[in-house]
Amino acid sequence: MSRAIVWFLAISTGCIVANIYYAQPLLADMAREFGLSVTQIGAVFMLTQIGMGTGMLVFVPLGDKYERRALISTLLVAASIALAFTASSPSVLWLSVASFAVGLTASTVQVIVPFAAHHAPDDQRGRVVGTVLGGLLVGALLARTFSGVFGAAFGWRTVYWVASVLMLGLAIVIRLALPVSPPQVSLSWTKLMRSVGDLAREHAVLREAALLAGLMFFTFAALWTTLVFLLRTPPYHYGTSTAGTFGLLGAAGAGAAPLIGRLTDRRGPERTVLAAIVTTLAGYVVLLVFGRSLAGLIAGIVLVDMGVQSGHVANQSRIYSLAPSARARLNTFYMVAFFTGGALGSYVGPFGFTAGGWAGFCAIPLAALLFALVYFVRAERKRGSAEERTMRLSRSG
Repeated sequence: MSRAIVWFLAISTGCIVANIYYAQPLLADMAREFGLSVTQIGAVFMLTQIGMGTGMLVFVPLGDKYERRALISTLLVAASIALAFTASSPSVLWLSVASFAVGLTASTVQVIVPFAAHHAPDDQRGRVVGTVLGGLLVGALLARTFSGVFGAAFGWRTVYWVASVLMLGLAIVIRLALPVSPPQVSLSWTKLMRSVGDLAREHAVLREAALLAGLMFFTFAALWTTLVFLLRTPPYHYGTSTAGTFGLLGAAGAGAAPLIGRLTDRRGPERTVLAAIVTTLAGYVVLLVFGRSLAGLIAGIVLVDMGVQSGHVANQSRIYSLAPSARARLNTFYMVAFFTGGALGSYVGPFGFTAGGWAGFCAIPLAALLFALVYFVRAERKRGSAEERTMRLSRSG
């Protein structure tokens, strides 16, 4: 793949995934307009994450069956329509359905990522995936800054009208710019979906990566959904625009994704996954102890974002090496787990904050990360023991 195409894919994924995260700095404004509580507006945003997970299940496997360029363009036109419906929502029911549709069509990014992985040389796959995911992560984080500042100036509905126009323009450019990407298999949709389960049963590494990714994204979504409400309480008293600028902190960490991809190529993804879990856990310890001070809050956010992003890059590098002809379906299983975790975090985070304040919120992600750490260490020990047995048998034979 040319460097220009890799960077174009990175920018495209950033623009598309931003559709999911525009809402986070705007949640308080949206809740006020529709008369919703913190927990209720968190549930509406959870529908976007559920939509994303559903899109992974329905649309992403089609990347192995249909020509990807046409599939991506079609989904982007649908995304433009969903965003327009969000911008024009007259009621909570309308907003809820439109939010689900926005998440459903945002799954387009997970058709693009396997496209990049498929066309990358084996010894550069970590770098290419890291670069594309870096664009995705920067888009997810800068979306908050854009929507916070732009929404404070022009209203939350204008943010979605702008996004709708952007998706329509991107659909046209992708149709013209991306090379043709022929399908990999000729299975029916039913058999294609059944094969996703077969792949999960066959590959323990896929199951492990999916669980860890879901737990880590749970903590990520919980933080960013709850943060806007923390920033409106003492000692902060920040508004929508200031809450949005906190996305810049995460964007700095997302810029490290290509470097993480290179390190994964050189040293193996398992070390990166372990470091990512520990970094995210350390970030939440900082948030729990020092989150009521601005310096502590900033440090904790940066650590959490860097940890989650590092784990995501490393886990995707792990799964893409399992079955080269089935990368879209591997990604389907992985990303459904990933966004299921995100959906739960989007709901549980505000719930924990309402029930127990900042400490009550932090306790939930800390428990999830401790479980992830124990699970991964035990899995690594089992793999090490299995390899030792295999080596002893080969020597004795």
